Amino acid sequence: MSNIEPALERNRAFAAADGHEGAVVLPHLDLLVVTCLDPRVDPAQFLGLGLSDAIVIRNVGGRVTPAVINDIAFISQIAESVLPDGPLFEVAVIHHTQCGAAALADADFRRRYAERIGAEDGPDLREHAIVDPTPTVATDVERLAASDAISPRIRVSGHVYDVTTGLVKTIVPG
Repeated sequence: MSNIEPALERNRAFAAADGHEGAVVLPHLDLLVVTCLDPRVDPAQFLGLGLSDAIVIRNVGGRVTPAVINDIAFISQIAESVLPDGPLFEVAVIHHTQCGAAALADADFRRRYAERIGAEDGPDLREHAIVDPTPTVATDVERLAASDAISPRIRVSGHVYDVTTGLVKTIVPG
């Protein structure tokens, strides 16, 4: 049996119960979350999100990368076509404690990882390390707010999720 089979069984139950009914493209909470792909860091769980409550972008460390900036620019372009005036949504960048991206601070790990993905082991890769999530989330909020691709109609905030307590602390208000 494939590892996805239990999830597919849950999907069939979801579809049979019409769980997908009422789903919309622009989120009910006017919220886009950027966070880590770590399975302990599921924003649907720790933020209590339901279907269509928020757009969620997940990657290693929940870092604001050029690809993330492009994704946010894309969804803001869609939102602007529907909402010609006023604020569009808030982007909440959420890093977390005990992040595996801390491994990128280790030179040997980083070198082997760079070889694996065909990248250079330089400052760009080192910058992705999350040893302390408080300064990295502040840096990512600044990076996102400073991007010309991001509409001034988007608010940006930064938070840290503590995987031990389950609480989210705001570092940079929106």
